[in-house]
Amino acid sequence: MLYRLECLIGALVFAMPALLLGAEPAADVARGVEDIAAEPIAANTGPSVVLLHGLARRAGSMKKLEVALAAEGYYVCNIGYPSTKFPIDVLAAEYVLPAIEACVGKDNTSAVNFVTHSLGGIIVRQLRATAAPINFGRVVMLGPPNAGSEVVDTLGGWSAFQWFNGPAGNELGTDALPGALGPTDLDVGIIAGSSTINFILSRMIPGDDDGKVAIEHTKLEGMRDFIVL
Repeated sequence: MLYRLECLIGALVFAMPALLLGAEPAADVARGVEDIAAEPIAANTGPSVVLLHGLARRAGSMKKLEVALAAEGYYVCNIGYPSTKFPIDVLAAEYVLPAIEACVGKDNTSAVNFVTHSLGGIIVRQLRATAAPINFGRVVMLGPPNAGSEVVDTLGGWSAFQWFNGPAGNELGTDALPGALGPTDLDVGIIAGSSTINFILSRMIPGDDDGKVAIEHTKLEGMRDFIVL
């Protein structure tokens, strides 16, 4: 009984960003294809950087990074997508790729760099695996579940978890899509976190973690650089 209660609390804690921030408001999702091209933060003259938020987050969660990169001369595409509504392959092909093309230009041949959080990194790997027509530049992944998360293994069968996190959330287990995507040939650097305030979720994860993903599971075969903060 205590274990079941702990799992239920864990499912709610995992979804807390969506509860506090408001998961993917319609205006944020709609910005994906049409609005993002119409409202760039700077003229398309510098190197392009695409920002992809994590599960149950929204483009606003990457806003500070967007502003900082633009100040350094980058052309920034901060893309919102309905992360809790569809499987990862649909998110990548039908939402993120069209938004990238709308922002940088469908016929763009210049390198497109990425900074991603959590699920966003898996979407970049999905795009690469399906030979998306993007000239991939460098990729920085923040806390990516590259080998999945034990939290999803434990909570994925719970209706509360499924309701808050959707099909993509259930694809982030340790024996699921992230592992099946295999090694990367991209120029990838990974930043993992070692501190957590999600102590319930951390009990489900062996070793050091950030409250949702084990440090070891952020790593990716073929990565160029890796640090823990």
